[in-house]
Amino acid sequence: MPDRSTSSGAAAFLSRDFRRYQLARVLVIVGAEAQTLAVAWLVYQITHSALYLGYTGLVLFLPGLFFLLPAGHAADRFDRRRVIFICYTLQAFCTAALFLFAWHGLHSVWPIFLTLFLIGTGRAFSGPASAAIIPDLVPKEHFVNAVTWGATAFQIANVAGPSLGGILYTLPLRGRIAGASIVFLFTLATLFAFLYLIFSLHVRGGRMEHRAASAEVILAGIHYVWKTQILLGSISLDLFAVLLGGAVALMPIFAQEILHTGPRGLGLLRAAPAIGALVISMWLTWRPIQRRAGAKMFFCVGVFGAATILFGLSRNLPMSLLALFLVGASDMVSVVIRSSILQLATPPEMRGRVSAVYSLFIGASNELGEFESGLTASWWGAVRAVIYGGIGSLAVTGLWSIFFPNLREADQLTSEGLLEADKEQSAQQVRQL
Repeated sequence: MPDRSTSSGAAAFLSRDFRRYQLARVLVIVGAEAQTLAVAWLVYQITHSALYLGYTGLVLFLPGLFFLLPAGHAADRFDRRRVIFICYTLQAFCTAALFLFAWHGLHSVWPIFLTLFLIGTGRAFSGPASAAIIPDLVPKEHFVNAVTWGATAFQIANVAGPSLGGILYTLPLRGRIAGASIVFLFTLATLFAFLYLIFSLHVRGGRMEHRAASAEVILAGIHYVWKTQILLGSISLDLFAVLLGGAVALMPIFAQEILHTGPRGLGLLRAAPAIGALVISMWLTWRPIQRRAGAKMFFCVGVFGAATILFGLSRNLPMSLLALFLVGASDMVSVVIRSSILQLATPPEMRGRVSAVYSLFIGASNELGEFESGLTASWWGAVRAVIYGGIGSLAVTGLWSIFFPNLREADQLTSEGLLEADKEQSAQQVRQL
């Protein structure tokens, strides 16, 4: 009879370091989401411009593009725990700067953008290290459960963060502490708690890559993703579907000008996708994906596009929240499958560099997607930008199901099964040539 502890839906939490790491992630993401809401509202109040809202995403994305290769190498070359600690220390200084901006009533967005660029730099280096450290926290047989719980923790934080940010922003306080200032203080507190918990971890990854930096070593992650079609397909599907279908950057416009709900309504809109994702992630922890993972991923990305169109068409808050709930729920399935493929189909010594490529794609789909949304909204208006983006997501889903048949036909989420499916597809392509 199998050990119930290993077959439990909460098996990953048997690891002390995994418990502490997930608590740290929840705290820091709650703070980051609250901070994102405050920054977006602050920028919109200063500029009243959809394009400038898009710039907030662009400046967070650019460091990931600039530092993609050194960030991946650092995650494989150095102690990943230490890399994470240094990066979030930088982010704590940046949040302190944002607090000072709000405290002094800043009326220019450029210092905010510079600070966001530094935050993006910290994320560029911490992202690969954070993704690559997960397999070091739990036994191999608990990995998919750890990925699912990690996604669940992320969504819990995404539910709490925007809602809490909206509440803090609108607290009936007086003076310079009101509004964005109190939100940034809260975020700073969560960063200090995160740093303490990360410092307390026992895991010591050591060096996975012993070779010094060179073009071959640094570019190895890109080369591996390119030749592993199941990885390339899953990552690029998310890139283009979310890049086109993302509506997060435009939520302040919908909250103020279309739904007329103000900062608290913005908090609800930001939380709705996370609530949908949380519901699905909790379901997946107890009823994990057993078969037909690829087909389920494509179906849910299609639902994501359709729900985005529904959000663009909605003119009342309940319908908008329902649409965003579906956006988050469908995306959650894709996140679990994609994250599992990323780690299970990658050798341990290359997880940092491959995770850096993954982080760039995710950053492009999220932060660059915010810029794309702001840009298209300045051309067509917020409503049309969201609707056209949802249509684009549906088109990408259909095309990728044709371009990457091995991903569409992927069955079980195991290292052996995923790599075997990719080898079979590569062999078929060679025979066709």
